[in-house]
Amino acid sequence: MSTRERSGCPISLSLELIGDRWTLLIIRDMVFAGKRHFREFLQSDEGISSRTLAERLQTLQDEGILTRSEDPSHGLKAIYRLTEAGIDLLPVLATLGAWGSKYRRADGDLARIASELAAGGEPALERMKERLRAEHIG
Repeated sequence: MSTRERSGCPISLSLELIGDRWTLLIIRDMVFAGKRHFREFLQSDEGISSRTLAERLQTLQDEGILTRSEDPSHGLKAIYRLTEAGIDLLPVLATLGAWGSKYRRADGDLARIASELAAGGEPALERMKERLRAEHIG
């Protein structure tokens, strides 16, 4: 996946990185499902291929959205963690979730969670960001 910048527009620059089908779903799984390992991402309902997942994870590392480190409990596994830039995508996820809950046929339980997070506004987002910082950055 190329992140070659085509313009200086902030929306365009953001979409060049996160505008494909898979990137925000990987971040969603890290934020809301606590996924940290390659195999866990493969088990998501959307069915990402291992090749696409590897490419997206590498791009997210290259762009400073997440980090990869060796899992001390298993020599062949890697652990992926969000950086501050990745954690700062939480409002984007919350807004997309609220929009999808309102205008798409979303799962009722997931729609409720998205709506509650969006309704909590900035204080709810900041609380969640603090939790994510503790889990991912330390």
